[in-house]
Amino acid sequence: MKHSIKFPVFFILIIMSSLFSTQITYSQNFTLSNSNSVLEVHGTSSLHDWHLDTEKQSGTLVISNTEDLAIESLSISIEAESLKSGKSSMDNNTYEALNTDDYKTLDYKLTSVSSVEKLTDTSFKVTIVGDMTIAGVTKSLAISLSVKLDGSKVSLEGEKSFKMTDFGVDPPKALLGTIKTGDEIKIIFKSIFNKN
Repeated sequence: MKHSIKFPVFFILIIMSSLFSTQITYSQNFTLSNSNSVLEVHGTSSLHDWHLDTEKQSGTLVISNTEDLAIESLSISIEAESLKSGKSSMDNNTYEALNTDDYKTLDYKLTSVSSVEKLTDTSFKVTIVGDMTIAGVTKSLAISLSVKLDGSKVSLEGEKSFKMTDFGVDPPKALLGTIKTGDEIKIIFKSIFNKN
């Protein structure tokens, strides 16, 4: 008699615990909205500061727990020749430096999440580490992000500075080398992901 009572209780506990576990680990998939996202590349030169706007980018984001922001995966791909300065001569110099004939995209893929700080129920400060690939060279980069959840939308906002030569890219030159671009660039972005 004791065994018959214990068994149903034990069985119910197992079912409840599996349902709870499934709910916690339920993954939500998001796709980057190109039209609503912004990514700018800022730099300097011996003549003036400059920046490039990204016209075409794509990406995916998977979050397994929105309450504590458990990011399962993140990848972003930028079409190299969609980087535009408003000046065709500078754009062409940029594409030559990036060797866009052979390398069509600039890519970032998450490898780990270093820290997550919950600021409010819907906002977080996050540090991620990922592989950045530019002109065929891959380096590990840590990036600090502000993450906001808004219903079926997630926004990632931040900036990162690094040197072009770290990726084997020679800073572009113009006017027969009289205008030289600084080695360090800064990427400023606000990436909007919509739930699938």
